[in-house]
Amino acid sequence: MDSLILVNKPMNVLSQFSAEGQKVGLSTVLSAPGYRVAGRLDSDSEGLLILTNDGRVQASLTEPKKKVWKQYWVQVEGLPQNQALETLRRGVLLKDGPTLPARVDIISPPAVWERSPPIRYRANIPTTWLNIQIQEGRNRQIRRMTATVGHPTLRLVRHRVGDFSLGELQPGEYRSVALPSALVPQPPQRKQVNAGGTKTASRSRAKSEGRANASPRIDTRQHKASKSTTGVASHSGAKRAHKTRTKS
Repeated sequence: MDSLILVNKPMNVLSQFSAEGQKVGLSTVLSAPGYRVAGRLDSDSEGLLILTNDGRVQASLTEPKKKVWKQYWVQVEGLPQNQALETLRRGVLLKDGPTLPARVDIISPPAVWERSPPIRYRANIPTTWLNIQIQEGRNRQIRRMTATVGHPTLRLVRHRVGDFSLGELQPGEYRSVALPSALVPQPPQRKQVNAGGTKTASRSRAKSEGRANASPRIDTRQHKASKSTTGVASHSGAKRAHKTRTKS
């Protein structure tokens, strides 16, 4: 049975198997030939990655038109007020366009592992944990959203994508899960001939069969001409016989 692999991506690991420069890839965490990431995380973000070996499943989890909700625990600087929260919820105007509406709530600090390296703390500036849900996946989107409303992101952990959650996975751990029936790719359906097309084909066959079974047509003009010629010949013969009897 096809399966997905859920991975808790550690801090400073790329969302790909190969390394780039000083940054290591997922090959330091697991080996999964043929699998690819469905929805990347920045190297300085942590949490849930989904790996699949089917491009159609990857598209169903990542294409914006599929509207899959992705949830993040986000630690930000300061204490966001209602105006900032409402701006995040309605949508933030970024350089690459406005974001879609998001679901944003202030939460108690989640039970997460210690980060290495730890976030920067400033004694005179408190921090707040938010649960942010979005349906997009632009480059560093949440970090840009919170910075726009005046609350830079200090830490970002993705804990859910659609129906898949991080669960008890610790950084660098992973598990396989069965592919849900809703994500199983369906074989392409053969095109059906509509009723009109079938009816047209039947009429065509009927016409062909009718021509094959029809009685041969007679050229009446040729028949009449033959009859007329025969009549003239008989009339001329009678005149010659009459003259012969008169002479005698």
